[in-house]
Amino acid sequence: MNIKIVFLFLFAFILTFSAFSQTTSDSTLVNIETLDGNEFIGQIVQEDSLKYILKTEKLGEISISKADIKKFNIVEVQQIKDGKYWFPNPQSTRYFWSPNGYGLKKSEGYYQNIWVLWNQFAYGLTDNFSIGAGVIPLFLFSVPTPVFATAKFSVPIVEEKFNIAAGAIVGTVAGEAETGFGILYGLATLGSPDANVTFGMGYGFAGDDWAQSPAININGMFRVSNRGYLITENYILSGGGETFVLITVGGRSIIKKAALDYGLVIPSGGDIGVFIAIPWLGFTIPFGKTN
Repeated sequence: MNIKIVFLFLFAFILTFSAFSQTTSDSTLVNIETLDGNEFIGQIVQEDSLKYILKTEKLGEISISKADIKKFNIVEVQQIKDGKYWFPNPQSTRYFWSPNGYGLKKSEGYYQNIWVLWNQFAYGLTDNFSIGAGVIPLFLFSVPTPVFATAKFSVPIVEEKFNIAAGAIVGTVAGEAETGFGILYGLATLGSPDANVTFGMGYGFAGDDWAQSPAININGMFRVSNRGYLITENYILSGGGETFVLITVGGRSIIKKAALDYGLVIPSGGDIGVFIAIPWLGFTIPFGKTN
């Protein structure tokens, strides 16, 4: 048990150093996607009513007809690596399931689905406060259906480097009496939206009973390519005199503007005497005012 916990902390520190090794710049470029699927990155050196003249790193100056443009985005230089556009993280405020210290901006939102049954929406009311709601539609199987609401308040301590947040998930089972449940949590995130680690702690409740010990959460996310991330999400849970650890490792792939998450959940501790790996699959679709 102690070895696994030490491993998680070491992994977190590796991600932290990776996060702060990234350089930044205030310069901007444009990313143009044409109707035939080609993508070009460069600076606009000339423009008229019909076309752009774009100066690119590899092709020099090229002419792009405005009628052929499918998407046009202004991007930061730090999003360009080896001539490729590193797409914004479609789910920068969460890991697989657990939130981090970053919050949705005003008018940003997302829909998240995990293994078909978990359905959740979130929306930024301000740059620091977001709300959400979700449902697990077990009524499809003639079983009582859990519904829940979420709220999260986030504060940047050092912009793009250190954020803290607090929030809650509160729910009930529709049509059932005295079935309230939820968790109140606080967390701190070190690193950028692309590479960070988070330490969190929360107390759960069911009905009038609160957990005697907090759930401890240690997560990490690291950008590995223009469309890919390595993610780990881990929990230390105590109860009944025993300690359980849930280790989740996997990745995130950016498909268009959506995020596809995949990994394995590995429980250990307590009476678990054999190796178990449970597949994880989810996706997130951002909406509203997004990049």
